Amino acid sequence: MKQEEITARVQGIIGRNFFIYDTVVSTNTVALELAENTEEGAVVLADFQEKGRGRLGRNWVSPPGVNLSMSVILKPDIEPKAITLITIMSAVACADALRRTTGLKISIKWPNDLIIHHRKLGGILTEIRTGRKGTLFAVVGIGININTDLLEFPQAIRNIATSLKNETGKMFSREEITAEILNEIDRWYMVLKRMDRKSLLGKWKELSSTLGKQVTVSTAYETLTGLAETIDDEGMLILRLFSGQTKRISSGDLVELR
Repeated sequence: MKQEEITARVQGIIGRNFFIYDTVVSTNTVALELAENTEEGAVVLADFQEKGRGRLGRNWVSPPGVNLSMSVILKPDIEPKAITLITIMSAVACADALRRTTGLKISIKWPNDLIIHHRKLGGILTEIRTGRKGTLFAVVGIGININTDLLEFPQAIRNIATSLKNETGKMFSREEITAEILNEIDRWYMVLKRMDRKSLLGKWKELSSTLGKQVTVSTAYETLTGLAETIDDEGMLILRLFSGQTKRISSGDLVELR
């Protein structure tokens, strides 16, 4: 990854400072170690993660040198209970940037998956550290499959994963896509800091592949099936069960029922 090609395109505070590695355990691990003594907007990039992390303790597998593995350090002045909005904001930024640079109609599956043609293109893992006065910092981990060939995916996920190259038949500049995503994060992060939830949540709903569909959501405590009705002001999924009761869900593994 060539830092100068990214820096030349970056327009805001996100991406003013970079830490670029050939190999790390995970970019989120490095960013969490750096965050307390690093300015907001710093970015950790790596060509390869030995143990990339996804949500719910899953591994994020990516061949070296072809995709985007990145973590962004944010220091938002918001309550910890609103931290789900960081993931919402990041998903909107990624989908917006990728739609513009590729022409693909990428959508967001609640809470954090980037989807094209029912396949997963990328995902977001947000981790926070809090103190007595609230949120100290947030690290937003972003993984995007850019130039992976379909046969490079593990057999177990080959029918549910995809890449920009697989969808278009073209190779993409990782530096250009990285810069576009950072610029969109900068733009939408400013919206979040103003607490303009109407604009942010409205855009998420516009890009959502989930709302209005029958879904099954598995949480740490139960598995529920119903209609994904909306998300509330804190980014929680509102699920209407067949009984008519509604459930407010903060996190879980969601499957859209076709």
